Amino acid sequence: MNTRDLGLIDYAQAFSQMRAFTDARQSDTDDEIWFCQHPPVFTQGLAGKADHVRDVGDIPIVPSNRGGQVTYHGPGQWVAYILYDLRRAGVNVRELVTLLETAVINLLAELDIVANGDPQARGVYVDGCKIAAMGLRVSRGRSYHGLSLNADMNLAPFSGINPCGYEGLAVTSIAELLGDRCPSVEAVGALLVRHLQDVLPSPT
Repeated sequence: MNTRDLGLIDYAQAFSQMRAFTDARQSDTDDEIWFCQHPPVFTQGLAGKADHVRDVGDIPIVPSNRGGQVTYHGPGQWVAYILYDLRRAGVNVRELVTLLETAVINLLAELDIVANGDPQARGVYVDGCKIAAMGLRVSRGRSYHGLSLNADMNLAPFSGINPCGYEGLAVTSIAELLGDRCPSVEAVGALLVRHLQDVLPSPT
């Protein structure tokens, strides 16, 4: 799959670009993965409930058309936008989410971190703490939005929300788990690229 590094980009700008890409793509348009980080922002999914937002201070809340509830993005967290033709690949939405979780679980295993998914609360967890969140939108059989993985970031803003709609849910990061053994944010990004490309089926 083609990959693009958007760098540190405003969430609304990235949202607009991936929606335009999805609306314009044709049956032979290549799939892409866009990697980026965002300045501090909370995003609220389509099903988001206001009571899951408790105390966000001066960090903006931006509505999104992805699935899921409220989450936080900030520097040191990798966001991977999965611009993927599900019909062409023969993959349904549930299967795609599982593949994304698998990529993150495999990445963490390479770092000697044991992680798992949860079919009842999608995402990736380490000892009950969430380290990666999933949220997709599918239009005409093509996905956008994707996943976020906490590499080495300030986790404090998560305390101002019920992460992904779960009161009391703890969050963690690779840096929190590994301390001085944590790879650089850039190295984690390179691992994420490789593991996503490994698990996502090529078009049939």
